[in-house]
Amino acid sequence: MPIAVPDYPIPPGPLAVRFLSYELPALRAATTVTATVELENAGTGTWHAFGPAHIRLSYHWLDRFGNVLVWEGLRVLPDEPVAPGTRLRLELPIAAPMPPGGYRLVLDIVDEGRLWFGDLGGRTLDLDVEVGPRLTRRALAVQIAGEDEEALSATHAALERQEEPLVDENECEAVAFLAAGCEPASDWGRRILDAHSEGFAACAGSVEPLGGPFARRALGRELAAWAPGFGRAPSWQHPLLCPSLLVELVPAASWAEPVAGLPALDPRPLDEPWICDGRIRVGVPRLG
Repeated sequence: MPIAVPDYPIPPGPLAVRFLSYELPALRAATTVTATVELENAGTGTWHAFGPAHIRLSYHWLDRFGNVLVWEGLRVLPDEPVAPGTRLRLELPIAAPMPPGGYRLVLDIVDEGRLWFGDLGGRTLDLDVEVGPRLTRRALAVQIAGEDEEALSATHAALERQEEPLVDENECEAVAFLAAGCEPASDWGRRILDAHSEGFAACAGSVEPLGGPFARRALGRELAAWAPGFGRAPSWQHPLLCPSLLVELVPAASWAEPVAGLPALDPRPLDEPWICDGRIRVGVPRLG
């Protein structure tokens, strides 16, 4: 249901807006929703929809202390010029920030290339909102590549030691990809779900060779970039090894050549946030 905005005084001048009502769906980290906003051209000048200077509805994201996090929000353009006194209803796409938490959403009108109405002292529509986790359920499934029974047994044993139980693929919110013989740390699944809940569409972590000193030495050279010890690396520039993806993005996944026999994802074509977090640890055997 639309929420009415209480009436408020409008400063005189050619550029002014009166917000009348809004309808804002629930927000989840790093996702986009469509808000419905009813407003009025409360100034004396016409809002032009096209040309070198045109009027758009947009927004800013602030934290609860008023610090700007995102200034240039998405825009929506009226279909035609808006004369003084005209009311209109616009559907505005809003990209939620990350991580989940409390934020201030500030709706404002921008005269593109010139100024924001709020800069002139006009009233903005300020909304304190709660952004929820991106995952609606903490539900992780795993796909394991390979058929070696001994290697599969080692992986399944490691998965049974997870702090958060895994689910079947038909019940999951995210899917992680392993090779047979991989042994994730006991907190591996929990940290993956934490990253997805924070807003990341794809995530992975560090890999550590299993086996004796010769295996560790050989794999250590090949997997040096993914060696444990690094922290959180958003927009990681190497492939994500043994990655996890939100289930709806799996069909669009761009798989790179395996690295040391491990599934490798190029996350860039997803056009979504991703992270490589060194605390997400997987022990890996020499494969292939």
